[in-house]
Amino acid sequence: MNIEKQQPTVKNPPEQFAGDVWLTPIVAPHDADQRTTVGLVRFAPGARTAWHSHARGQYLHIVSGTAQIGGRDGTILVAHAGQTVYTPPGEEHWHGATADDFMEHYAILETSDDPSSTTTWLEQVEKTAG
Repeated sequence: MNIEKQQPTVKNPPEQFAGDVWLTPIVAPHDADQRTTVGLVRFAPGARTAWHSHARGQYLHIVSGTAQIGGRDGTILVAHAGQTVYTPPGEEHWHGATADDFMEHYAILETSDDPSSTTTWLEQVEKTAG
């Protein structure tokens, strides 16, 4: 048993995010048979991800603020602090903060057999509900 080394918070790249978004890694696999990753992601008002999908799905647990999670069919879910959203494997989606508030969530997912294919990043979102 050990206390994990605290990882630095990093600003996410503009190729994959619109607006200011920061990631603090919380959990990463130690061994080849472990897959769980967890990060605390903080979004400035109006910030969001680009379209993307996850090979093994993803859970988003909202910690503060209000999250918007959009799907290719035009559906936009609104989730509040304490709620958890699940996106199944391969489902293209985006998530971010409303225009008026900061939002933070835990992003929880499993890595793929090939870690480079865990998340597939796509194009930026043209417009959100705000």
